[in-house]
Amino acid sequence: YADMPFEDRLGLLVDYECTHRDNNRLQRRLKAAKLQLPSTLEDLDLSPSRGLDRRLILQLAQADWINQHLNILILGATGVGKTFLACALAHSACRHDFSVRYQRTSRLLQQATLSHADGSYPKFLDALARFQLLILDDWLRDPLSRSQSQDLLEILDDRYGRSSTMLVTQVPVAEWHDRFPDPTLGDAVLDRTIHNAYRLNLTGESRRKL
Repeated sequence: YADMPFEDRLGLLVDYECTHRDNNRLQRRLKAAKLQLPSTLEDLDLSPSRGLDRRLILQLAQADWINQHLNILILGATGVGKTFLACALAHSACRHDFSVRYQRTSRLLQQATLSHADGSYPKFLDALARFQLLILDDWLRDPLSRSQSQDLLEILDDRYGRSSTMLVTQVPVAEWHDRFPDPTLGDAVLDRTIHNAYRLNLTGESRRKL
């Protein structure tokens, strides 16, 4: 190193500092994302038996869909790896310097209820709206109350056309509308989620049996 020209030594130091800062920024993004699993794109099984289009997955990993404010729906039976795929794509989004937050839908709705009670609901909505990608896992696993439906609409309305949402669920899209107690609210939520979304349908045996 001491025998290298000054310009080369300076270049190495600059490269090291840039890499160090990029890694620190990525770690901050991942910490804020609170991903359920530490999966990455390199960990994904993209074999045909899983029903995934390799070219599409690699395209989505570039995260341009977030710049375009589009959504992703990850569908499939229990145990096929939906959350694993969601976290891998989220990790790629963090690598591309997007802000991400992972949430289980049931816990998100619990937080919404608590925020109504203590008067922090506007701050709760503002905090979620700031994330460029919001992941809602176990989407519509359970039927919703009217107040829960209204909360989801508020959250998704703030995001529509401004940021991206990833919905992860074992419930087929055709059954989503029936989970809402009010058809009008169901129409509004679906209008903000499915018409501008990529759909990834996972197939195959449960990964938990492997």
